[in-house]
Amino acid sequence: MKVAAIIPARYGSSRFPGKPLAEIAGKTMIARVYEQVEKARLPELTLVATDDERIAA
Repeated sequence: MKVAAIIPARYGSSRFPGKPLAEIAGKTMIARVYEQVEKARLPELTLVATDDERIAA
């Protein structure tokens, strides 16, 4: 069985619009989450599900 990790990343949020692109110590939040998921042993594939081109880029 293959396992994929899917990270949801919405740009439009009522509490914190653009949160996935917020910088934390020089890296975007979505980049930090992606890097941590890549360290996990189980998922063979990591995907970011987004509704915005800025996040996809």
